[in-house]
Amino acid sequence: MKKLTRVTILSVVTGFAFHSIQAQLPARTLTLEDAIGIAMDQSPDALNSRQTFRASFWEYKSFKATNLPQLGLDATLPQFQRTISQQTDINTGQQVFVPQQYISADANLSISQRIGFTGGSVFLRSGLEAVYNINDSSTIASFLSTPVNVGLSQPIFQYNSYKWDKKIQPKKYSQSKQKFLEDIEQISITTTNYFFTLLNAQIELKIAYTNLSNYDTLFRIAKGRYQLGKIAENDLLLLELNFLKAQAAVENAELSLDNALYRFKSYLRIKDTIPIKLTPPARIDFFTVNPEEAVQLSISNSSTFIDFQKRLLEAARDVNQARMTGRFDAELVAIVGLTKNANTLSGAYQDPLDQQQVSLGINIPLYDWGVARGKIKIAESQEEIVKNSVEQETLDFQRNVYLKVVQFNMQKNQVTIAAKSDTVAKKNYDVTKGRYLIGKMNSILDLNNAQIETDNAEKGYYQALQTYWRSYFELRKLTLFDFMLNRPIQFSFDDIKL
Repeated sequence: MKKLTRVTILSVVTGFAFHSIQAQLPARTLTLEDAIGIAMDQSPDALNSRQTFRASFWEYKSFKATNLPQLGLDATLPQFQRTISQQTDINTGQQVFVPQQYISADANLSISQRIGFTGGSVFLRSGLEAVYNINDSSTIASFLSTPVNVGLSQPIFQYNSYKWDKKIQPKKYSQSKQKFLEDIEQISITTTNYFFTLLNAQIELKIAYTNLSNYDTLFRIAKGRYQLGKIAENDLLLLELNFLKAQAAVENAELSLDNALYRFKSYLRIKDTIPIKLTPPARIDFFTVNPEEAVQLSISNSSTFIDFQKRLLEAARDVNQARMTGRFDAELVAIVGLTKNANTLSGAYQDPLDQQQVSLGINIPLYDWGVARGKIKIAESQEEIVKNSVEQETLDFQRNVYLKVVQFNMQKNQVTIAAKSDTVAKKNYDVTKGRYLIGKMNSILDLNNAQIETDNAEKGYYQALQTYWRSYFELRKLTLFDFMLNRPIQFSFDDIKL
């Protein structure tokens, strides 16, 4: 017994010495706001959210660029051919093989513009072609110029993808912006969980060392009382067991703290070895949120409702595409301009001739055994499924927002009760411990129960704080509105777009 006591006392002294040395090291003190700020800047979720939004921005920018005039140049500079080809003799009308050797080149400069509401396009084009026929004794040149050509290509009764993209793409971009804001709020939620997990681990370790110190004192006092015959042997053994359990609790608490610290630093990407000391939120400005107002804000701001609108548009687009594809369709192509051929380059641009080209192509499927009708029915059925799903998901989402608000409004009482319980439990333990030390209470069970209630009350207080802040950030994520400051959540996207 004496040997065991010396070992345990040495363990207590060593543990306190180790933590005293740690306490003397310069530590980084972090509040919840500090931790969230670091996570917003460099956590993996923050980095991924920026890249996801950047991709959405450039996707939308590329879509908008398709509605702008497109300037292009295509050319072949040059092409050499030496072949024997089959041709028709103009004198005899017979097919003969004729050797050919020539160099050709061509270039076309064009500018085109899409017509969004019709699905067609107009273009302006200028081109030049040249052929150099190489014989044994000479080289004969020929040029063909098209100084200017104006053309129109217009599908008729065909599916217009651009018309639908013009409705859907802005929704996708708006959704990506709101989703980015929600991802930022999710970072706050995740950081809050890591923060309080580490804070609870630090509290657990503090409680474990306090209990170890208390049980060491009580155990030494109990041994003296036992020798005087003032307490029973079972009380002494129970105190010894509690002292040993307190030692094991210290070891478990240290391990939990190391794990929580690693996960906290990993998420915040803190790579140095400076000790971290967390400061719990000391002040809370409680306020009440109107559930109906929160639901309306979620409808206006949440990316979920933008996604509902996008899904309905996509379903309507698919129905339109099914109805327009495989049915009667036509395409009108019209080109007017100038052209000229000559044996010299300057001659190819002198006194150009008019040229016109008009064509109307049609496609009429006479009978397809119901293929087109089947695709239309499938698309219509899918549209109804989407409508029903969106309707149900809308109700579920609104109900979830309502419940989150009710839960948040309850946190004021929860935190207040937890704080009061912590204060009362600590006072009760101090009184019970004092009575035991002066010998006015012989039962060790009351002291054990007081210690357990004190530990649970302190842990419960910090759990109530964690629930409050997590609920607060969850409500911000659902509504994208800061009820504490009474303003919408805003963010500058300019730096992310680059």
